[in-house]
Amino acid sequence: MSFLEEAGHRKSSLNLKDLDLQEMTQLVRTLNQPDYRARQIMEWLFRHGVTDLAAMSNLPLSLRQQLAEIAHPGVAEVVARWQAADGTTKYLLRLSDGETVECVYMLYSYGATACVSSQVGCRMGCLFCASTIGGKVRDLTCGEMYEQVLVMNRDQKKKVNRVVVMGIGEPLENYDETLKFIRLLHEPYALNIGYRRITISTCGLVPGIKRLAREGIPLTLAVSLHAPNDELRNKIMPINRQYPLDQLLAACREYTEMTHRRVTFEYVLIKGLNDSPECARELAGLLRGMLCHVNLIPVNYVPERGLEKPEPRVIAAFQRLLDEAGISVTLRRELGSEIMAACGQLRRSQNTR
Repeated sequence: MSFLEEAGHRKSSLNLKDLDLQEMTQLVRTLNQPDYRARQIMEWLFRHGVTDLAAMSNLPLSLRQQLAEIAHPGVAEVVARWQAADGTTKYLLRLSDGETVECVYMLYSYGATACVSSQVGCRMGCLFCASTIGGKVRDLTCGEMYEQVLVMNRDQKKKVNRVVVMGIGEPLENYDETLKFIRLLHEPYALNIGYRRITISTCGLVPGIKRLAREGIPLTLAVSLHAPNDELRNKIMPINRQYPLDQLLAACREYTEMTHRRVTFEYVLIKGLNDSPECARELAGLLRGMLCHVNLIPVNYVPERGLEKPEPRVIAAFQRLLDEAGISVTLRRELGSEIMAACGQLRRSQNTR
């Protein structure tokens, strides 16, 4: 069923933030309005983040009333808001069907970054992750992803200028809605965020990586690696059984060749599991010659998982070995550690579905 058919079936069923400009133009035409009204509506929704259709003051009252009869602006309810001393703020949002998702606002020297979820729950089963406990409920729509950014812009004094799709869920499993969201972020009538300021993360869905390489947009690709060999990665990342390291790295090389963008490999350091000097040397050998960067991340403690971060000296030794091997590497700055920083923790703490 098309969005126009759905709008005609149920009053106020249509989330206007789920529409791109072409779809919005189709909608205003069905309401016997000129095409330019579509761009006006898009600006109100995606640039100004209005929460009430009545606030679209340059639209005729009759059009606002027509829209209110068939659609809504897709506003999420803030259920919980936790702020850390460093300014990192985590939000738990309730969606129109009662499901909840998390998003995180992070401050860096270069600006404000929004970490956005792409699904309610996750089915990827990564060993260290709180998001995957309980599995996947459903995909998020484009509008539900965009609303997460707007919630932060409405709440914070400094507006978001970078977006990472690294929250709850696997973005490349929800490919079409995620790309639609990213393209809307970039539009001049929306937030006009450059593609190079947008990062999409994946646990390693090879077909999605290859498809993304052909989109012709210079996104940053972040790949959750977390192990230097298949035996260890099978334990940490179940997806590796479907797409082992040789296939994954081949897809990453294809991505760099087609986009001329380096790939970031995320590596969560887990005490006694993947933090040894041997793992560091094996990782360096695996990535040697690739256009890439390694982001080391001490694991966040999740009670249900019981995994611990290595000692600082172990982390420093791991980083030094990669650096000495000529691998570009950084240690991620830990933000919001006192507000349940791991994805999915806040959602689970509120006893949501």
